[in-house]
Amino acid sequence: MFRVLTVIFGLLGGVASAQGLFSMESREDGRRWEAVGRLEIAGEAFCTGALIDERTVLTAAHCLFDPATGARVPVDEIQFLAGWRNGRASAYRRVRRAVPHPGYSYSGPADTDRVRHDLALIELQHPIRNTTIVPFATDTRPETGVRVGVVSYAHDRSEAPSLQELCRVVSRQEGIFVLSCEVDFGASGSPVFTFDEDDNPRIVSVVSAKAAANGKPVSLGMVLEDPLDLLRLELASSADAGAGLDRMQAGARRQTGAKFVRP
Repeated sequence: MFRVLTVIFGLLGGVASAQGLFSMESREDGRRWEAVGRLEIAGEAFCTGALIDERTVLTAAHCLFDPATGARVPVDEIQFLAGWRNGRASAYRRVRRAVPHPGYSYSGPADTDRVRHDLALIELQHPIRNTTIVPFATDTRPETGVRVGVVSYAHDRSEAPSLQELCRVVSRQEGIFVLSCEVDFGASGSPVFTFDEDDNPRIVSVVSAKAAANGKPVSLGMVLEDPLDLLRLELASSADAGAGLDRMQAGARRQTGAKFVRP
């Protein structure tokens, strides 16, 4: 069995030294990735998110919480910067509401169950209708061994997205993907893509955590289909704009077979 030994939760990002990492410094380099953007969180941190329709951004649930207090970040303190590159974005949007997966608990045990539910949808105040920003389709779960790619921002390259496409699905474990993609602090919520015969990308997961398995760096993401369907229903029926008033106790722990560290 592929055993995950260490998992680190927090605001993550792709590592600069990762194999096959391509920095998209120019508009031409990032032309088909403009629907990936930076999520500015309360002016103090950022995640990566991706448009899946003209008004909806897919990201990780833990991006919606303040790591110091465990409180929801007010939606008026979150902004989506589509195609952010070198100080400019292809589109800027404020957030109308944000919904984390109902099974996700920021203050719950730091275990693989948290990865399984670490998904959120963000509804923008206004749709993005721009011919250069094309929302991504989603797809069903890929098989073990399938090539995947991750587009992310990171703490040491926060001004332009990077693509790591030389990684694969290593294992599938109870609703979780173990990926050979290496990630580090800054890329939470980064979309994980598979590619069809024409090399068109489709989102199949979202980066939740970095990990070490069998002594090698890996990343973890959730199987997308059922959690995303549920989140769409939650967003459609939710009257909660995610105002950040629901404070939660942070730092709860439970002994497990793996060691988990929150940075």
